[in-house]
Amino acid sequence: MTTDLNEEKNNNEALDEATDNKEQANINENAANTESTETEKPDEEKTNEAETEEKKEPTVEEKLAEAEATIAKLKEQALYKQAEFDNFRKRSISEKAELILNGGQKVITTLLPIIDDLERAQNNMDKMEDIAAVKEGVNLIVDKFLKLLAKEGLKKIDAVGKDFDTDYHEAIALVPGLPEDQKNKVIDCVECGYTLNDKVIRHSKVAVAQ
Repeated sequence: MTTDLNEEKNNNEALDEATDNKEQANINENAANTESTETEKPDEEKTNEAETEEKKEPTVEEKLAEAEATIAKLKEQALYKQAEFDNFRKRSISEKAELILNGGQKVITTLLPIIDDLERAQNNMDKMEDIAAVKEGVNLIVDKFLKLLAKEGLKKIDAVGKDFDTDYHEAIALVPGLPEDQKNKVIDCVECGYTLNDKVIRHSKVAVAQ
């Protein structure tokens, strides 16, 4: 009976050892599978990334279509700018032509009252016997005329007694034999000069002491 017990004990120990070995083998196999999976995972991720990059990279046809769309947009913008410039050019030409044609309208409108005064003076001249009154009336008209022109920026150039200046004067005669202190001075003005908004539009024609 003791022998049977020992034999049974040995059988149980062998069974336990076999079970332990099997469990250890399963553990080792699971570990190997886990390691293999972890090793293969980066390669799988790289493959997925490569596939994604391939999907994102546009094809030649897509690039060509995009370039054609860009060219069409640029052409449309260029045509718009060209049309806008043509309109501006036509408008500028029209405005310039109108300015040339009607540029003097403002000045002419300003002079109309002077024309009215001159016509009235002309109509009454034959009826008036007082020459002094006629002279006074003409002087008033001239003063009014000069004031209107002054409002438009016209100024008479003062010449007599001034030093000769080629920017404002045109010498038409040289007069010798005058005192030393009058040398190179304007002694007479034959025709008055004028400036318009500080720009000389006509030089004074003068005689200069030599």
